[in-house]
Amino acid sequence: MNLAKSLRRFPGNIWALSLVSFLRDVASEMLVHLLPLFLANVLGVRISIVGIIEGIAETTSSLVKIYSGWLSDRLGKRKGLTVAGYSLSTLAMPLLLVAQSWPVVLLYRFLDRVGKGIRTAPRDALIADSVRPEQRGASFGLHRAADSGGAFVGLLLAMLIVWRLQAGQVQLAAETFRIVVLWSLIPATLAVVVLVLWVKDIVRPHNATLPSFSLTGLNPTFNRFLLVLILFTLGNSSDAFLVLRAQSAGASVLMILGMIAVFNLVYTLLAGPAGALSDRMDRRRVITVGWLIYTLVYLGFAVAKITWQYWLLYALYGMYYALTEGVAKAYVADLVPQPERRGSAFGLYNGVIGLTLLPASVLAGVLWQGIGVWSGLGPAAPFLFGGLLSLIAVLLLWFWVKPRQISGENV
Repeated sequence: MNLAKSLRRFPGNIWALSLVSFLRDVASEMLVHLLPLFLANVLGVRISIVGIIEGIAETTSSLVKIYSGWLSDRLGKRKGLTVAGYSLSTLAMPLLLVAQSWPVVLLYRFLDRVGKGIRTAPRDALIADSVRPEQRGASFGLHRAADSGGAFVGLLLAMLIVWRLQAGQVQLAAETFRIVVLWSLIPATLAVVVLVLWVKDIVRPHNATLPSFSLTGLNPTFNRFLLVLILFTLGNSSDAFLVLRAQSAGASVLMILGMIAVFNLVYTLLAGPAGALSDRMDRRRVITVGWLIYTLVYLGFAVAKITWQYWLLYALYGMYYALTEGVAKAYVADLVPQPERRGSAFGLYNGVIGLTLLPASVLAGVLWQGIGVWSGLGPAAPFLFGGLLSLIAVLLLWFWVKPRQISGENV
């Protein structure tokens, strides 16, 4: 099935959830890439503290994702948890208007990530529940394209504000950041409104089994896929380090936002076709190509010296996201075809990735400042480390995570 036919046949839920993600990412991307600059430039926080904040935030999100996914299976409903998650993230945003120290920023990130943890697995399961198996790749691709399209628009808005207020200054100003926060509240609120009014639940019989956070009883191929993802993610630290790396090469705040806008534009344009392509072939092939591109990107961040090189690297980074984010979620739905287990599967998938981000982000911050055999490499160290782990993960994905027949589907 080609992408155009898939788009025409998508149910209303897919379009509504895609619009919700578009609006939420307009808000999120206005802030997320400025936040490490706010911490470093305005509050004077050390890079290692940035890594700890990101690691704690993502770990919190991951633990909540695991439970929230199971709970949506238990209840047989997904929408209520999705609404609660988006609402909490929106209510946390005004904290950034009054933040004068990094613990307040940590509190914001904590609440924001709790909200993301509550909503992510039920939302992903609701997408999978709403479409036929042959539409999974295309539907997740559309959702990812809308998500990254919102990020692109959000970055353009942030760039406009930064350009109007501080133009080519390298350091971010506190007043600029707070004005961006105020504007970001508008699309964040609209996302919740769209979700409440237009998304419909796919009600299923509730699962009365007790919660289990182990991999017991799940498809062995799914379990192996999760283990490979853990290894890959250990070298995939917070994108805050990419922002700080570009700034260390002399990129201004406006240039950094432009680079990330290019990333999101490429991601938006390619996510849908990549998802549709994965519906016609072994999804591992698409993910493998994406991970190889990621390896090139991280090695590039390790050696890049001139700002134009970072523009190219961010474009390649968008290709990596397009080839992996939606496709991997469609692969999870393939590996766990039972609707009553799907929320738990997405919770585990999102959860183990996020849990690994704590050691990944802390390790990246420590490597950046120098440790052991990596001490002479400086800011290049975390990127060399990530590139090496991604190569190992590619080999394991291809030779260890073998496709098999499940309920008539070749996965």
